[in-house]
Amino acid sequence: MVMPPATLKLMIVDDSNIIRRRIERSQQIDSLDFIGSAANGVEALELFETTDPDVVTMDLTMPEMDGVECVERLVARKPSIRILVISALADKATAVEAIARGANGFLCKPFTDRQLNDALAELLQDG
Repeated sequence: MVMPPATLKLMIVDDSNIIRRRIERSQQIDSLDFIGSAANGVEALELFETTDPDVVTMDLTMPEMDGVECVERLVARKPSIRILVISALADKATAVEAIARGANGFLCKPFTDRQLNDALAELLQDG
């Protein structure tokens, strides 16, 4: 018997409300259910505790706790979590650092809807 693909829970982490809403509106992957968003790493960890997301889009440059530290803490809590770093940083070293700490992919801002969906689809295939 073939089981239908499980629905995965998506959390969006970015200090820009515009970007959070854009990702929420733009993502078109049927198996992803949006469960909430956070404006920084501290909020993301709090939301994680109550929602247990499977997939996270993560900005790197945020107040209170940056994306690199948040990635590391999320992966420590849930090693199977899939994290797509979305950042405008021209400095790729920070993105490489985030991937070294457990993120699974990187998408550079600005991005098109297609680039976002392609990156999320790739993230889920690797899982």
